[in-house]
Amino acid sequence: MELSDIQRKKIAVIGGGLVGSLNACFLAKRNFQVDVYEAREDLRVAKFARGRSINLALSYRGRQALHAIGLEDQIVAQGIPMRARMIHSLSGKKSAVPYGTKSQYILSISRENLNKELLTAVEKYPNAKVHFGHRLLKCNPEEGGITVLGSDKVPKDATYDLIVGCDGAYSTVRTHLMKKPRFDYSQQYIPHGYMELTIPPKNGDYAMEPNYLHIWPRNTFMMIALPNMNKSFTCTLFMPFEEFEKLLSSSDVLNFFQKYFPDSIPLIGEQALVQDFFLLPAQPMISVKCSSFHIKSHCVLMGDAAHAIVPFFGQGMNAGFEDCLVFDELMDKFNNDLSVCLPEYSRLRIPDDHAISDLSMYNYIEMRAHVNSRWFIFQKTMERFLHAIMPSTFIPLYTMVAFSRIRYHEAVLRWHWQKKEISHAKDTSLHQKVRRTSVSSETENSGLKKST
Repeated sequence: MELSDIQRKKIAVIGGGLVGSLNACFLAKRNFQVDVYEAREDLRVAKFARGRSINLALSYRGRQALHAIGLEDQIVAQGIPMRARMIHSLSGKKSAVPYGTKSQYILSISRENLNKELLTAVEKYPNAKVHFGHRLLKCNPEEGGITVLGSDKVPKDATYDLIVGCDGAYSTVRTHLMKKPRFDYSQQYIPHGYMELTIPPKNGDYAMEPNYLHIWPRNTFMMIALPNMNKSFTCTLFMPFEEFEKLLSSSDVLNFFQKYFPDSIPLIGEQALVQDFFLLPAQPMISVKCSSFHIKSHCVLMGDAAHAIVPFFGQGMNAGFEDCLVFDELMDKFNNDLSVCLPEYSRLRIPDDHAISDLSMYNYIEMRAHVNSRWFIFQKTMERFLHAIMPSTFIPLYTMVAFSRIRYHEAVLRWHWQKKEISHAKDTSLHQKVRRTSVSSETENSGLKKST
């Protein structure tokens, strides 16, 4: 046996979703022995994927992480560029609000396809193995011990140099960390649920303009639509649960859509709308914050396990992918020394992941309410103008979040400063205007006095 095999670190990645499978690629690339434990069956052979496939918005941070493991081009080729928001008003009027400059766009990606590609990428590494149908029963985060239950229903114990919890918002690994002293944890369910609907292709083509994220903002609720490769759109209706609970019959649903989203009915189709509406109940959305993201040098959390966020900035996957990239950069910097990398990862990522969590909450209010206002459109135009003339001084918040790797918490600080400067400039120009008006009227008055 080679010495490198004896020394090779063993790593268990719990969860084979998007973040878990991406992480396994990063770790396998470092020549560690990687075991991925996924409770569900292999979705590449599964008859039915649980729930519906939600499409995701891939932006710069996520792309950078995919680039680092050599998958960016392959994934981007399967996405549809969305260059602007397309706002649908109640009257049916549509207006486009660009995300950034002409060359900047986010990508609509199928969650299921992305997960399949990542799992296939993991399996290409001879030192990585994915164990499907294996559920984590318990773990000892301080020692690196785990107990998993496979299809044979016999619990198996194993010890690893590192346990990486990538097992989502309801993480089992995190529940073990929660029993440790000085581990902070909070969760919040928002009062809104979401439901997925479909706009099918029309005459073999897209029924609406494809290169947009379509938004129907209606103050307390909204609907969005993202394009798919098969020329359909996936629509998601976000609404308070109490509003969903009022819609009990087919006619309730049709009347509701007729009132608030009349232009979407012919696109979805009455029959399909009613059928899909009652197919699954509205799903909840949870926001999770915790601290720290690691314990000693044997256990670390990434993605939703560390910071589940609401989906309104399109950054859940991007933030999770950036977790993997940041950790990989630290492993480079500290020569794979876990006792240094883990605390440093927590120190760096906690303020950033908490910041994007707060921004996602804020953006929900902006998407469903503010985008209706003229002030919002004016602000966005103003931001683009200032960015064009002062590209390094003034960067719109959305640009910092979606099209850069400026740390999330720094983007928030900068955004607050920019908002202050804009309102200060607005107040100053208003003040100067008032002063000019009063000075000119004083001049007129003194002229009058002289002539009399």
